[in-house]
Amino acid sequence: QVRLVESGGGSVQAGGSLRLSCAASGYIHNSYCMGWFRQAPGKEREGVATIYRRLGRTNVHDSVKGRFTISQDNAKNTVYLQMNSLSPEDTAMYYCAAGAGWCSWRSTDFPDWGQGTQVTVSS
Repeated sequence: QVRLVESGGGSVQAGGSLRLSCAASGYIHNSYCMGWFRQAPGKEREGVATIYRRLGRTNVHDSVKGRFTISQDNAKNTVYLQMNSLSPEDTAMYYCAAGAGWCSWRSTDFPDWGQGTQVTVSS
């Protein structure tokens, strides 16, 4: 089982930046995909960015492309989400997730989830 702990959320003004961290522990293999998802009140959970651990291959959703970057430090078993040029539309609970195999945007492909970290962007 994989344990995921997110940190780095908070409140910022529009145009600001935040960096989220996801520390993983337990059995996490290099063939895992790590993903960041978010869920705003009244909306469905959506994928934001993924990274395939072994290859370091990243994928960023079109809605945040050019503003968000996902990266990893495998030595620390930590995945990061750098978020720049934040807007109020980015306000949501952000979740880290892990799943074996290739990355996808389907939350059902990720059996392990963190507790989430809140990001609030004010105008």
